[in-house]
Amino acid sequence: MKTLNELLAESAALHRHLCPRQVLGVQMGRLAAELLSLDLPQTDKRLLTIVETDGCFTSGLSVATNCWVGRRTLRVEDYGKIAATFVDTKTGQAIRIAPSPSARRQAEAFAPEARNRWEAMLLGYQRMALTDLFTWRTVALTTPIAALISRAGYRTECDLCGEEIINEREVMIGDLTLCRHCAYGGYYRLCEEKGSDASLHERWILQTTG
Repeated sequence: MKTLNELLAESAALHRHLCPRQVLGVQMGRLAAELLSLDLPQTDKRLLTIVETDGCFTSGLSVATNCWVGRRTLRVEDYGKIAATFVDTKTGQAIRIAPSPSARRQAEAFAPEARNRWEAMLLGYQRMALTDLFTWRTVALTTPIAALISRAGYRTECDLCGEEIINEREVMIGDLTLCRHCAYGGYYRLCEEKGSDASLHERWILQTTG
């Protein structure tokens, strides 16, 4: 594994500065390597990481693990938490890591020269033992690893919108093959025809309630 300073420098280069959350991401990746006995940053796709927020924390974690959205080794489940689950896809072992509730307070003791709380976290997180900085637990995924990763090259089309669906993310409702937006609704609607892209579920409610 690269040194802590090397990893922090790489993360800082992505943001043009270094912040406490990047340090947490890097340190969390280093702890995952230790707990799962993996050589990180990885050169293959053995480790799958599921992060619970986006932003600079994720950059630090990606640098330390070499898990990225673009490589399909990083997934974001936005719970608004500085936490992540690391999955060894070879063994199936999964460990969820989060900062210790007392990490912010403890950081001040490791950075007496800090001029403010932000700087205390920036420096303290680099100096604290990983066992003091984080808590972790073994977890079981609710979706099988094979379903998360899916099959390379698989594709189909949505019977309603006609758009292509990859990575086995289609939904079967009766005889229809649907994308998740057409099946359940999603984060957008078509502005030019308000309501025209209502989900199948919404249409069913309208039909059955009159």
